Amino acid sequence: MIEIGRLPNNRAAQALVDYLKGQNVDCKIMSVEQGVAILVLHDHDSIRARLEFEHFIQNPHDPKYLQASWDNGDSNLKLDYGAPGLQLFTQFITGAGPLTLGIILVCIGVFAGFNLGLADPIYQYLSFFNAVPGSSLNEFWRLFTPSLLHFSALHIIFNLLWWWYLGGKIENKLGISPLLILLLVAGTLPNIVQYFVAGPHFGGLSGVVYAVVGYTWIMGTKRPELGIGLPPAYMGFMLIWLVLGFTDMFGLSIANGAHIGGLIVGLAQGLLDSKRIKQ
Repeated sequence: MIEIGRLPNNRAAQALVDYLKGQNVDCKIMSVEQGVAILVLHDHDSIRARLEFEHFIQNPHDPKYLQASWDNGDSNLKLDYGAPGLQLFTQFITGAGPLTLGIILVCIGVFAGFNLGLADPIYQYLSFFNAVPGSSLNEFWRLFTPSLLHFSALHIIFNLLWWWYLGGKIENKLGISPLLILLLVAGTLPNIVQYFVAGPHFGGLSGVVYAVVGYTWIMGTKRPELGIGLPPAYMGFMLIWLVLGFTDMFGLSIANGAHIGGLIVGLAQGLLDSKRIKQ
């Protein structure tokens, strides 16, 4: 059996399962800690089922799902997915694991403190070596903690959306270990690269974001059955953004060294895991 995705409640999942059964895809639902998982019984149906899952996420109220419930399920049920706000919150929670959500909360907390009068002490404690006077090589956390610093709303929103979308996929599909390795390696080595490229004054989760981008792209190419691939259009956008970072088009200070370093880390780990991880 192959898990193609998770949904926040049983009724939503049953609507999709009813439709898939009408398309001759053998599948079932299974209760999990965070919602319900949809399982496809045969490998050859997995790609088609995943495409339909993505369509369902974007268009859950498509009339074809209600019709499927009439044809293949319980005709007395309506497609009730709960209150929109609750549905959105549930989707956010179930779309990621504890590590993904924990880093989001930490980054938001640091950003909030940075903008509530604590910018100086936070930067003093979390910035890279030599960014502030008296920083010592004994303060080993400075290799990683610049990744938690964000200096604008656009900066943190961009990074955390990608981290939630891709990091959540990795954690939910493969477990916490691959994502933790990506976080630690891509949260440190690209920072060192950025330091030698442009000095110590930088911050942001961008290196890690490019690592999960590279990782999901490789895994989607080498191991599509694992269900964590990255659509080509998304990969193209991130590569264009990477190239534009070397120009002054937006008038922004962009950590290009961290971006490239993170991408290389993600591609390398993706190649290793594509051979190591078993279905």
